[in-house]
Amino acid sequence: MERYDFDKVIDRRGSGAVKTDALGKVYGKDDLIPLWVADMDFETPDFIVKALKERLEHPIFGYTVIPEDYWQTIREWIADRHGWETRCEWMTFIPGIVKGIGMAINALLEKDEKVIIQPPVYHPFRLIPQKNGREVVFNPLKVLPDGSYEMDFENLAAVCDEKCRMLILSNPHNPAGIVWPRETLKKLAEFCHSRGIIVISDEIHCDMALFGNKHIPFASVSEEAAGCSITFGAPSKTFNIAGIVSSYAIVPNQELRERFFNWLEASEMSAPHLFAPIATMAAFRHGEDWRKQMLSYVEGNIEFIEDFCAQHIPQIRPIRPQASFLVWLDCRGLGLSYDELIDLFVNKAGLALNDGDMFSPGGNGFMRLNVGTSRSTLEKAMNQLFDILTR
Repeated sequence: MERYDFDKVIDRRGSGAVKTDALGKVYGKDDLIPLWVADMDFETPDFIVKALKERLEHPIFGYTVIPEDYWQTIREWIADRHGWETRCEWMTFIPGIVKGIGMAINALLEKDEKVIIQPPVYHPFRLIPQKNGREVVFNPLKVLPDGSYEMDFENLAAVCDEKCRMLILSNPHNPAGIVWPRETLKKLAEFCHSRGIIVISDEIHCDMALFGNKHIPFASVSEEAAGCSITFGAPSKTFNIAGIVSSYAIVPNQELRERFFNWLEASEMSAPHLFAPIATMAAFRHGEDWRKQMLSYVEGNIEFIEDFCAQHIPQIRPIRPQASFLVWLDCRGLGLSYDELIDLFVNKAGLALNDGDMFSPGGNGFMRLNVGTSRSTLEKAMNQLFDILTR
């Protein structure tokens, strides 16, 4: 078995990477250690690069057909990893999951209908509905004693009215890294199905469960879940190919599927570009060893952050993620205001993280740390933060 080198430090500056080349625009400084945007600093796996290079050897890049085994490859990957038996006819390409959310809103909701989100949560869940003229209804997650979260079904019933027609689910959850329990998903499915609410389940981190946790696809938990949901997935987070847009939607319910797919097809939004099937099939056919090694390395990075904070910065409490390479840092123990917290990380420690406020109510006092990078980079970042706090 090939051993992959995740300690390798790769300079991404000048490559057009948002993580490095947008630092000045977003933070006002270019010399920060970038630990924000949710892609990893690991080399894209060689088997994906090889597949793309082989296609690049052909000198014509014209219109292409979808490979016959594209959907079957995705179906088998999902069945093998998550035990969810899907069908190829349930699947379609979408040009990105955030874009897919916007498309689902416009295809399936009236202008006066509302979208429910459960903050703190990935900020486009709020921004996309709002920018598309829909009201967003908040059902904040309940904080547990260990710092993790659970869904608040009592409040959900209270805030949900007859105009609520969509709920966007982060499964696994971003930024807290929660792998939602089966019973929670079943309860959510019963609630939404009985009220005619469509669940958009963003499962882009589904292949990155950590520390023995297991992802459960929302649509797999019950007939109600399958009947009211659209699942979005992609190989992009797991295999670090976000720049190769390769997302897909899975819709088991025929009536919902026809409404959504017809809308996509009418605007030619469901046709994958040349490289999406190539990269996806290479990832799902040859990527299991790489995935396991990457997840093991990420687990080690998380443990490093936990140990470092416990020993040197106990005022910061990392919430251990059950999935993904994102760590939700509870920084409230520092006793800083929002502006002071940003000043500490950016201007004093020289670090670029996502601040918790962007994830809506419940995020104040938190920072989201991307540990999908080399251990040496994390060591440098944490030492810079420690040095500032001990001056």
